[in-house]
Amino acid sequence: MLRFVLLNVLGGIAVLGSYAHGIATHPTLVPALWGEMPASLQSVYNVTMLVAAAGYFPFTYVFLRHGRSMTYFGTKGLGTIEALYALVLVPSALWMPLTFAWLESPSTPLWLAVRGVLALVAFGSYGLFAALVTAKPRVSTPLFAAAVLGLLAFTLQTGVLDPWVWPLYL
Repeated sequence: MLRFVLLNVLGGIAVLGSYAHGIATHPTLVPALWGEMPASLQSVYNVTMLVAAAGYFPFTYVFLRHGRSMTYFGTKGLGTIEALYALVLVPSALWMPLTFAWLESPSTPLWLAVRGVLALVAFGSYGLFAALVTAKPRVSTPLFAAAVLGLLAFTLQTGVLDPWVWPLYL
């Protein structure tokens, strides 16, 4: 359990730190992160990013509180869940530095790296969603519903909008 907590705390600091550092060190490039995305879609993104961030907490609470007693993909324990969280958090911390590097000096390898980290995050969020909805035994209905809805919002952002929609506008 300590490993799961440390992964989330350190991974969260790495993700938020990479965003803060990127924005602080590249203030003139921040608008370029949107590319040619229409303002109306940017507004949708602003809402979905906040909902996805808020959604992280209920599903993470379920894994934190009940993770040891649940079975995922036929195996018991948090190891699978920790691997999926790492697949979300580590590439998420790399996205901002890679994106600013690409904006400063566009190249095919950097673009592929940006797309690659987005794909890894997407696969991690798809995996977390599959693990949660197939986990046995289920937790209480209201908590489970909140966790599923939170993970659904998170997966919409990290598994659909970020890897598939956002790159279309750069």
